[in-house]
Amino acid sequence: MHPFRQAVEARDEAAMEALLADDVVFTSPVAFKPYPGKPITAAILRGVMRVFEDFRYVREIADSNGRDHALVFEATVAGKKVTGCDFLHVNDDGLIDDFMVMVRPLSGATVLADAMGAQFERIQREAIERS
Repeated sequence: MHPFRQAVEARDEAAMEALLADDVVFTSPVAFKPYPGKPITAAILRGVMRVFEDFRYVREIADSNGRDHALVFEATVAGKKVTGCDFLHVNDDGLIDDFMVMVRPLSGATVLADAMGAQFERIQREAIERS
């Protein structure tokens, strides 16, 4: 089991953040531009933990060299069931340097966008305070 999956399932925010490289790039399923850097990525992940209900990973796929991972998840956001995937790439130090999320169906992605939009002021504030 990937250490990030273990941290998420334990709801251990500090462990999740510790697995992020300083130069990590987070690509959101609902935002056009990627978010570079550990402070904003960690803040987004904390925001996601606040909006996802009944979150669980249902499958984990890794390439043979252990650098690329796909973690398939299911959750509920504001009453809508979503299925998604966290695509992780780890650098030479074993830290996540690329983190892309995809979510379906469109109705679930829309609800997620609204929920995360409501969190975004807090997310930006947390990123600045912790950088």
